[in-house]
Amino acid sequence: MKRRAGEREKELKKKKLLEELGGNRLPYMTPADADFHQLWKTKYSKLIYRKSDTVPDKLHQIVQEGFLTLQKHDCFFQDLVRIKGKDFVTPVSRILIGNPGCTYKYLNTRLFTVPWPTEGYDIKYCSPQIHDACKALIRLNDYLHIEAVKALQGQNLSETKEVKDTAVIDKEKNFAASLTEKGSISKDQSSCCVPEDDYISLKNRTSYNLTLLNYMDPLQMLYLKQEPYFGMGNMAVSWHHDENLVERSTVAVYSYSCEGSAMEESNEQKLKGRDPAVWHVGLKVAWDIETPGLAIPLHQGDFYLMLDDLNMTHQHCVLAGFSPRFSSTHRVADVEFEWLRQFWFQGKRYLKCTDWWLKPMAKLEEFWRKMEIMTSLVLSEVGKEEQIEEQRNETISCFLLVLTERQKLRKEWTARCRSEAAESLPEDQKPECHPFWTDDECNMPLPFDLEEIITNLQNLVQWVE
Repeated sequence: MKRRAGEREKELKKKKLLEELGGNRLPYMTPADADFHQLWKTKYSKLIYRKSDTVPDKLHQIVQEGFLTLQKHDCFFQDLVRIKGKDFVTPVSRILIGNPGCTYKYLNTRLFTVPWPTEGYDIKYCSPQIHDACKALIRLNDYLHIEAVKALQGQNLSETKEVKDTAVIDKEKNFAASLTEKGSISKDQSSCCVPEDDYISLKNRTSYNLTLLNYMDPLQMLYLKQEPYFGMGNMAVSWHHDENLVERSTVAVYSYSCEGSAMEESNEQKLKGRDPAVWHVGLKVAWDIETPGLAIPLHQGDFYLMLDDLNMTHQHCVLAGFSPRFSSTHRVADVEFEWLRQFWFQGKRYLKCTDWWLKPMAKLEEFWRKMEIMTSLVLSEVGKEEQIEEQRNETISCFLLVLTERQKLRKEWTARCRSEAAESLPEDQKPECHPFWTDDECNMPLPFDLEEIITNLQNLVQWVE
């Protein structure tokens, strides 16, 4: 309910904003504009951008080789997502890589990590090359973690330099420096430099547990949406906030546009606005028509950081260039439940990389079957006449809520698995409606369709009242 209410609220805000604009376009700036850096400093200061030459060459090499390896092994997939109650296949192809057991949910679809090599876990990859690609991405993850901590420390120093004394500033500088040398935050080193709460906050907000890799070739797309507010051109990803992240956590994005493989930058000398040949990240203050937007070019190997609450106070989009592009978007995902149906909704895609998830899913399904058995036993007890009336009514009321929600989700997921968009996917990517069973399968304690049970419980409550 909260999710749907949030979607409705966003739609109303978007409609109101477009109505206020009429047929007009909001202004936006690129680095070619004289006031670009002043606007960035005053309205977008929590966006940090770094050019490719600030990143070690060796890291560029292994990460970019990793992208191409994963593509060669067909590990990028278009996701089946739900927007406004309808299912769509995304124009961007994706794969989630990260800590074993982590997931990331966006647009009502949950992705499951292909685990990167992690000490203490036995992870079997389908090829040594996939192992090497995942290892390269954890190297990039460590590097971006360090850069995020340094950036947050730099922002803290900048914002408070007028009120802090020199000793405190020196301590914070030493802390940032030690992070750079060590490559990660250690509890011992932090305790003497920053308060415990600050240490925990930095760790929670910058310790990325996964990266969502994206790939798109704009020239292979039949249609791309036009950016609606500023007239920025073709969008690969529409305006949004990144979802389901730890509060005020940093998002880090490494960009690899395959420049030279399609068309280079436009040669027009007096091009107004952003160059359509070049990929850009667009930013705007959420639901604001007063502040100009930004369009920042992204070249091969550039990266940017969205610090602190920028992901919530602002929205961002990705503007397509002419060449194919990979990106690695590192996040601190907030792990939730609702896994079993979501996993099988992805079809057999994960088996192209690893079989790691099969054991956890089998264990989860075992727990789920026990839950079905316990539900059946409780329903049997409720039906006995010797039950105390008040106690039975309370149990029925609780179970009606649970079973009604369970029935709603079963119908929703069955419909999603059979949607037209789902049928359009390749055979090994088509959703599997699982768990699912028919009335003929006697090994299940309850029917898949709970409608009759719900009706009987409702009638029992009404009869008692």
